[in-house]
Amino acid sequence: MLTDDLELAGGSPAPSYSLILEGPSSTVCAQVPEVARAATSYQTEAQLEKELIEQLVDQGYERVSPASEAELIANLRRQIELLNGFAFADEDWERFFREVVANKAEGIVEKTRRIQKNPVIDFTLANGTLKNVMLLDRDHIYRNRLQVMNQYEASEGAHKNRYDVTVLVNGLPLVHIELKRRGVALRQAFDQIERYQRESFWSQSGLFEFVQIFVISNGTHTKYYSNTTRWQKTESSRRGKKSSASFAFTSWWTDANNHKIADLVPFAASFLARGTLLMILTHYCVLDVTNTLLVMRPYQICACEKILNRILVSEYDKRRLGTLDAGGYIWHTTGSGKTLTSFKTAQLAAGMEGVDKVLFVVDRKDLDYQTMKEYNKFQEGAVNGSKNTHALAENLEAPLGQRKICVTTINKLAVYLKRPSARREVFDRHTVFIFDECHRSQFGEMHKAITRHFKNYHLFGFTGTPIFAQNAGAGADPELRTTAQAFGDCLHTYTVVNAIDDGNVLPFKVDYVSTFHRKAEDTDARVEAIDTDSAWLHPERLRNIAGYILDNFDRKTKRSGQAYSVKGAARRGFNAILACDSIKSAESYYRVLREMIGQREGCDLKVATIFSFAPNAPEDPCGFIDDEELECDGMPQADRDFLDGAIANYNAMFSTSFSTDSQGFDGYYKDVSRRMKGEDVDGKPLPQDECLDLLIVVDMFLTGFDAKTLNTLWVDKNLRMHGLIQAFSRTNRILNSVKTFGNVVCFRNLEENVDEAIGLFGDPKAGGIVLLKPYDVYFEEYAKKLAHLREAFSFDALDEPMGEEAERDFIKTFSAILRLRNILSSFDGFEEDDTIDVWELQDYQSVYLDLRDKLRGREQAEKESIADDLVFEMELVRQLEINIDYILMLVEKRHGDNVRDREIAERIRSSVAASPELRDKQDLIDRFLEMAGFCETPATFSIDPEASEERRHEVVSAHWRELVRESMETELGGIIECEHLKPDQTRALVSEAFETGGVPQEGTAVASILPPVSRFAKGNPQAEKRRRVTALLSAFYDRFRSLTAHYPMRDEAGAR
Repeated sequence: MLTDDLELAGGSPAPSYSLILEGPSSTVCAQVPEVARAATSYQTEAQLEKELIEQLVDQGYERVSPASEAELIANLRRQIELLNGFAFADEDWERFFREVVANKAEGIVEKTRRIQKNPVIDFTLANGTLKNVMLLDRDHIYRNRLQVMNQYEASEGAHKNRYDVTVLVNGLPLVHIELKRRGVALRQAFDQIERYQRESFWSQSGLFEFVQIFVISNGTHTKYYSNTTRWQKTESSRRGKKSSASFAFTSWWTDANNHKIADLVPFAASFLARGTLLMILTHYCVLDVTNTLLVMRPYQICACEKILNRILVSEYDKRRLGTLDAGGYIWHTTGSGKTLTSFKTAQLAAGMEGVDKVLFVVDRKDLDYQTMKEYNKFQEGAVNGSKNTHALAENLEAPLGQRKICVTTINKLAVYLKRPSARREVFDRHTVFIFDECHRSQFGEMHKAITRHFKNYHLFGFTGTPIFAQNAGAGADPELRTTAQAFGDCLHTYTVVNAIDDGNVLPFKVDYVSTFHRKAEDTDARVEAIDTDSAWLHPERLRNIAGYILDNFDRKTKRSGQAYSVKGAARRGFNAILACDSIKSAESYYRVLREMIGQREGCDLKVATIFSFAPNAPEDPCGFIDDEELECDGMPQADRDFLDGAIANYNAMFSTSFSTDSQGFDGYYKDVSRRMKGEDVDGKPLPQDECLDLLIVVDMFLTGFDAKTLNTLWVDKNLRMHGLIQAFSRTNRILNSVKTFGNVVCFRNLEENVDEAIGLFGDPKAGGIVLLKPYDVYFEEYAKKLAHLREAFSFDALDEPMGEEAERDFIKTFSAILRLRNILSSFDGFEEDDTIDVWELQDYQSVYLDLRDKLRGREQAEKESIADDLVFEMELVRQLEINIDYILMLVEKRHGDNVRDREIAERIRSSVAASPELRDKQDLIDRFLEMAGFCETPATFSIDPEASEERRHEVVSAHWRELVRESMETELGGIIECEHLKPDQTRALVSEAFETGGVPQEGTAVASILPPVSRFAKGNPQAEKRRRVTALLSAFYDRFRSLTAHYPMRDEAGAR
């Protein structure tokens, strides 16, 4: 492991590393620890807690029991004084605590930045002496003191809360552990921590906002996650509220062989071991530029330390330098966070004694740009890019100690090595090469050039699909056919099976759609013989496939569901890629799809295509997808003319000005990439109408492209081995609970290729993990659950009060039905087989939401979770719900006939009751129905039944907008008056919230609209007031954000 002389993050590197080969002292244990169990029978939560504390004390933690915040602060002072070797005067401590530790203007993000970036503070004492006061020693980790406390009571928040177990590091609460008894759903512990964050972590001096890592356990299962849960990226559409999607980003701890350490006892013996926990806190956390704290996963830490060990061993045994023994490769599957692993590896390697340069080499110009962008997200300016060979030369030839980490491409490096002016001292320096997915046609030549020029090098490779002897091509350089021949032995493995099993990527659902109908007299040989371009590109076949794509696009990409949110921007469903086998095929599909979209009423999919010239080459025996350079100079004129036309259509669609010249095409590539990800140039979310729905490609975007909002790959090309896994993996990034798998629809029979690839890169028996089960398996389970629901909970029975056991049964059954429907809805034929109609489903959904609200109310009253084993699938409910446009459409159909209008009103109320999005707008909708004459009172506006549909829509929409506008003004005015807020500033903040996607939860924005509070007030009333106002404004935003895109601040014209 890395011992006491590690790099101080953000500062100067330590003078040396002390690394030993993996064993008991490495950060990740070699195997699951065997720990004697104190309990063999049923454990209560209190017994679980007692056993954990006793174990931590045995592991070297000090047990403390502060009975008040004053005692907690006194302990903090003692620990900081011990760490820094001096005693504060009372006056100095009070100022240090007030200004640095408990600064009322700082929240979770600022405190996290303090721990991760600036744990050493320059502080001037009252006598004028300047002291460097350390909160955390990142260089010498065992100087940090660990303490454990339990049942600490926070009594001055929105609610009184008792915290289970907290780990103090130098007196600061940096790790919090929430426990549930065995058998209770783990997500309940997660939800309880979310409640603490809302209700009390911020209270009093806000010390619990220093927590960096949360651990949740029910004894049987234990997971960890960072304090900045991923709601910023993957929240449901309720901006600012944590969603079930966040839970998907909790992580398992494992041993070095990827075996889960789920039980709390071995978890505490490994993850909570003093050295391991301190290493994670000080070296394996990254606070990125979006203020998200990334806690590295065990396989990432293993890979990092394995590489650092190789470097260290070679530093002490110089004979290894420049040989395979100095290098190795990391086999980590696509989508497992390779960029973070390589960044942290490069950062730590650059700080090692003796290492002069770390060079991260990618194989394409677009990945050069992408890697730089990703690296700069982790730490702005941490690495140096190489825009051209001249810039690479400047980076390589910079004086020792400068520009230690560089990103470049294989081509730029090859050009540099051929330059006569290349300086010899560059080749004598101790250089670490890290190659990203380097098995490409040009790698063999580059490998030879590096080994010929550089003398003191390490070669490390990252790959998700290694080449083994059994899948190596016969035509390659015989000395470099396999990954091991090129880099050395495999240092660490994390396969697609490991990643899916851990929940770090999604499994695949693969459909095979037949596009040839074999005649009875056709033999296999005859079918094989017609497998030519003329058959694959037959216009009728292409039109049939294009029709299938358009017919099933919404279903496969979940476009019919309710909107969710990514980084605060509304999204409905996902997007897709169509992979073609040639430029000619891509061109044909583009023409046919655009023509058919234009002919379909209401179909407004945004389609683009991108490809560049790649000379015809024989099919790669390893299945690699050929690289396409970002230039069109060698392209046949007809293809370039076509691409010019496609880019012109794109320019018209998005008001851009790209072309096929070198610079214009590079810009086009980057813009397409951003619109597939739903991001602008600065990484901020784009509105959905500015994003691409379908991208048609040949080879581009099938490797190295990550977009969480992509869920479907349509395949009309032959894929195998590496290329198949790479292409399929574009679809399986985790986003939220609606995206449960990556959709792959094959218009060619690739079944044997799929089985072969999974067997090679996962496990021959892994098909059931990597691929979804057959339709019949899911539908049989769905039919059983539905039959039980109807039998046990008929609508007559639902009119009667349900007992607690019946409520639990209903919630579990309906939750299971929602999860199964979400999977089944992507299968062809489910619509025809499904036996429940939308109204029956909505009625059951209404009961489901009533029970959820009922349990919430009881939990708030009793201040504890009373439904430990119940998990509500709210994102899946939102996917099924009716939106406001549908409600207005029903209002437009008012006939003036009391009976028929009552039926419409009843359908509207039923839809609203079944919608988590509309339930809090029930009063608004009831008032609108009253205004429209659906109730006993006379209508305040009339709808002419003889008017055109367009005119009826205008009338209804105008009156609805006016009601919403008036309600917004009234309700916001009430909040301003009740909380004594600054009116103009509050309205400006709310206006900004509607523009950016939510009320800011951190920072000073909300504080700036509050009335002044006496600085001598008891406790922390300013923080409490800020939390309450934030909650009120967030609730206001949540109530109206789906009804209007803007807060209608009045201007001179009277409207915004």
